Amino acid sequence: MVSRLARAKINLTLHVTGQRRDGYHLLDSLVCFAGVGDQITAQSADHLSLSVEGPLASGVPTDERNLVWKAAELFGHDSGAHISLTKNLPNAAGIGGGSADAAASLLALAELWDVPLPENVFDLGADVPVCLAPMALRMRGIGEKLSLVPALPPLWAVLVNPGVALETPPVFNALTVKENPEMECVPDLQSAAEFAGWCASQRNDLQAPAIGLVPVIQDVLNALAPSLLARMSGSGATCFGLCASAEDAEILANFIRANHPDWWVVATTLS
Repeated sequence: MVSRLARAKINLTLHVTGQRRDGYHLLDSLVCFAGVGDQITAQSADHLSLSVEGPLASGVPTDERNLVWKAAELFGHDSGAHISLTKNLPNAAGIGGGSADAAASLLALAELWDVPLPENVFDLGADVPVCLAPMALRMRGIGEKLSLVPALPPLWAVLVNPGVALETPPVFNALTVKENPEMECVPDLQSAAEFAGWCASQRNDLQAPAIGLVPVIQDVLNALAPSLLARMSGSGATCFGLCASAEDAEILANFIRANHPDWWVVATTLS
């Protein structure tokens, strides 16, 4: 039996720099990963099967519609496996839950079956390659260009989702200006406050159109306002607030939970 944590992917910045003729958008994004995520467990079996459990398992498919299933099929392997997915992350939330699940499944099955990873993992989605190496990376192009960045300082954050699923295509469609300036090179900074200051000078170009579609995102950002920086991740609706310490993150998370008990709220590290 092999287990992997499918860590939440956080877009600290997300600059939309253009659009290709085939419709794919060009991005320039600083990606990092949270200390929380879904859990993948794979064990040998006669055939392929998938079960889903956990606090946010409702509505998650257990057949070929799930990226975890697609990831297993990508091996073209004759051996079977039973894959268990524990859903702790909200769906369609801008934190790469499905892509992280697929990446964790690829890693778990490669170890279980003692085979190399498939070469065409990009077929599963543009975010899957970055989730295979869950660390801070600069992601460009349509997600295929990954490069290292200086080590980030210790970061703590509060992640908040208002319980509204937001699919990615409508958010991109609502973005009127597709060609925007690239992200600046990530500097080598020593403190969370310094990093938050630099990050504030960058953008998430999808934040405004996402708020236009789901106005409660602005309420989430307002709730996170006491943090060093409040911003939406990815195409939303999850937002993050950067904090100076674990204690600050816990205090803010508890305050938001008390005022919005129906929201998904978690204090975590980012790396």
